[in-house]
Amino acid sequence: MELAEQRFVDGTAEQLQDLVLSSEDLEEFLGELAQHLAIGISHADREVICAVTVARPKKPAATGAGSQKAFELEEQQVEVGEGPCLTAISGARTVYIRDVTRESRWPEFGQAAAERGYAAVLVVPIDLDDECRAALSFYATHRSGFTDGEILTAENAARQVSRPLRLSLRIGRLRDARDDLASAMKSRTVIDMAIGVVMAQNRCPPDEAFTLLRKASNARNIKLREVAASIVAAIAGTTDIRSRFDL
Repeated sequence: MELAEQRFVDGTAEQLQDLVLSSEDLEEFLGELAQHLAIGISHADREVICAVTVARPKKPAATGAGSQKAFELEEQQVEVGEGPCLTAISGARTVYIRDVTRESRWPEFGQAAAERGYAAVLVVPIDLDDECRAALSFYATHRSGFTDGEILTAENAARQVSRPLRLSLRIGRLRDARDDLASAMKSRTVIDMAIGVVMAQNRCPPDEAFTLLRKASNARNIKLREVAASIVAAIAGTTDIRSRFDL
C-alpha cells in the first residue's frame, strides 16, 4: 500500500465521526465524505473525484460529490434508472469501467462521462444492512485509471464508511421525526384554536365544533388544518401560530 493510501486508512474512522457530528444534514455529510475519500486514491499527477449516492425507500436518492460534473453523472443514473452506480448498489458488487468510450452496458452514461472529461469509473457498494443502499463512485481522467491496490483501497473505504453513514442516516430519520412531530403539534394547536372560535360563534360543545370544521374541510376539499388556519387568521390576523412546545 502506498504512503498516501496508508495515510488515508490511518485515522479515517475518527475523521468520519467528526464529519457526522459536524454535518447539518445527510447531503452535507455525503459531500464532505466524497471530498475525504478522493484523497486516498488521488495522486499529485492524477486527481480522482469521488461521489456518494444513497438510495432510500420512499425518498429521493441523496448524492454528494467532489465536483459538479460527478454530481451530474450520479443524478443522471438515478433519473434514467441505470448505470454503474445503480448496478453496484443492486448487485452488491464492485463495478469497474476501464474505458468509458468502450462501455456497451450503459452507452448513455459512458458518453456523458467522456464529455465531462472522465475516462475510467470505479464504483463500490456500501453495506448498510438496512432498507437503504449506497455506493462510492470514483472518476478518473485516465483510461484504466485504477490499480488493483487502489481498487482494494476503495473497497476498504466502503467498509470503513458503512458505520458512519448508517449513523448519519439514523440521525436524519430522527430529525425528520422531530420535524414531523413539531408540524403535527402546530397543526393540533391551530385546530384547537379554531374549535374554540367555532364554539364561541355557534355556542356549541367541542365535538360539534370539530364536526363543523370537518364538514367545511370536506365541502371545500381542503385539509382540516387549512380550514382551521383560515378561521384563526380571520380572528387573529395571522396564521403564524406557535405551539406551546415551541417555547
